[in-house]
Amino acid sequence: MSKQSIRGIAMRTIEMESEAIRGLGALLDDNFDKVVTALLELKGRLVVSGVGKSALIAQKIVATLNSTGTPAIFLHAGDAIHGDLGMVQPEDMVMLISKSGHSPEIKWLVPLIKNFGNTLIGMVGSRDSYLAAHSDLVLDTTVDKEACPNGLAPTTSTTAQLVMGDAIAVCLMELRGFTEADFAKFHPGGTLGKKLYLRVSDLYVQNERPAVSPESSLKEVIVEISRKRLGITAVLESDRRLAGVITDGDLRRMLEQTVTLEGIKARDIMSGQPKVIGPDALAVEALDRMRTFDISQLIVIDENGLFLGVLQLHDLVREGLI
Repeated sequence: MSKQSIRGIAMRTIEMESEAIRGLGALLDDNFDKVVTALLELKGRLVVSGVGKSALIAQKIVATLNSTGTPAIFLHAGDAIHGDLGMVQPEDMVMLISKSGHSPEIKWLVPLIKNFGNTLIGMVGSRDSYLAAHSDLVLDTTVDKEACPNGLAPTTSTTAQLVMGDAIAVCLMELRGFTEADFAKFHPGGTLGKKLYLRVSDLYVQNERPAVSPESSLKEVIVEISRKRLGITAVLESDRRLAGVITDGDLRRMLEQTVTLEGIKARDIMSGQPKVIGPDALAVEALDRMRTFDISQLIVIDENGLFLGVLQLHDLVREGLI
């Protein structure tokens, strides 16, 4: 099979699934509005269940809702009828996901949920199905056909289910005014969470705080930079206000331009306008500042200009922000 044929199959699949997603808009009705409104007012959790590939979609929808402020749990329809139904509490809503709406597990589970008195949402690919007929609210995810050449493997149908779940989650986020700060609460780990909550104050405190005075000798400057191993030292006034900085690069340039080293002081070498940042700034802001000025260190100062420490590019690398 040629590469063109392979790509042709891939493009056909993508186009079929794209068309199915575009068709979802026409299927939205008052039921969708009622589902979102009910979830906004929900005091319990949304229990999402399904079988087979629909169960996998249910797990993804649960993960998305939990991470965006809507408490949700996954319940496999097969396990539900063998004891796990006990996780459904009186204030919960239940969403059953099924393409056909006629699977045996769904037919067993629906009467049990109805008997409990919980509101039942059916996300289903057929309005004429058992699930649609017995649900309090119906989310229609009907598709014309699967992308599978045999029309059997769930492909287009599961894409439609996934998109419908995302549509619900995004509506809830916007109606709640869900912010980046809220998002960070639920994503404290990994690079994503760190970008949202990690601050300069979490990082620079781990480093040494190299500092000399403007009157320090060249030897004192070199020893301080070497001892603290950050490739930089702050130059501080007597009240610890920042006067400037001296980097390894400053020393090299000075040595290239100076004939005699006698009598050289820190004030003769330092850069008087160093790049600084506050301790409350996000670490990603520090990274952006380093990239903008093509530097690998930032001096951390407080609101009064007092020296606090040094933030290195290596600190950001270590945290996985690069």
